[in-house]
Amino acid sequence: MSSSCDALLKALKECLLNSDCVQKQGHLPSECIKQHINELPEQCQLLRKSTFECKRNMLDMRTRFRGNTVGMDAEKLRQQKVATPPAES
Repeated sequence: MSSSCDALLKALKECLLNSDCVQKQGHLPSECIKQHINELPEQCQLLRKSTFECKRNMLDMRTRFRGNTVGMDAEKLRQQKVATPPAES
């Protein structure tokens, strides 16, 4: 798979692993994303949709020339998180 969707996939995996569906209910992440999508946090649902859009845009000939903007936005967000240190209390 192209590296443009890697950041989204990593964020989705992390979100799924930290969700109550996996942590408390003991389901596999694949089960949560297929059968228990309504139980996932909104952030995981949005990441799932963004990952789908990113993969779909990889097949769209128009976005092949322009570049995959969905994945690029996720990469920029990830870099901003790394660049800004967490606030100390």
